[in-house]
Amino acid sequence: MQTNMTIPKATISTLDAIYARRSVRDYTEQTLSYEIIHSLLEASVQAPTAVDEQPWAFVVIEHKDIVKRLSDTAKETMNDVERSIHVPGRKMVANFVPPDDFFHGAAALIIIYGKDMGPFVVADCWLAAENLMLAACANGLGTCVIGLAVSVLNRPEWKKEFGIADDMTAIAPIIVGIPSGFTKPVRRKEPQILLWK
Repeated sequence: MQTNMTIPKATISTLDAIYARRSVRDYTEQTLSYEIIHSLLEASVQAPTAVDEQPWAFVVIEHKDIVKRLSDTAKETMNDVERSIHVPGRKMVANFVPPDDFFHGAAALIIIYGKDMGPFVVADCWLAAENLMLAACANGLGTCVIGLAVSVLNRPEWKKEFGIADDMTAIAPIIVGIPSGFTKPVRRKEPQILLWK
């Protein structure tokens, strides 16, 4: 395995990537090269990390049969998961999950796991996730966090299949691929400033 690979040049600036990044839910069937996926992982681990813990580890799934089985399992548990995170007056799942594929036909599913769940591990892993998504956007790729898959990925049977240790926790499942079209921006609220002295 290469360790000193050349990182692909981004086609847009960091600030442009921040404003251009979208949650993409429609992908072409084109696969991604080892080099591009590895470059996303390399960008991911450049994230800030409390006391230099670097508590992240990654699983990359490209195998369609595994993704299909994960999708089927996630769909079976969807209502239970939705009830556990339900926000009154807001229907979450029906708006975002197509009936045929929980992972939207993306080329790869990258799962960020946290080791030894200390107080800052979740934050560190989400910072790594944001780096990965911005790097993907800067290189013309789409991403989307599939948060409803977390409970399935942390089940003992899936940890066993992936060879994941008991002390590791799936935190950020992110699909990555080549978008099949344009994803409209979602209007963002103005920053809510509670205090500025």
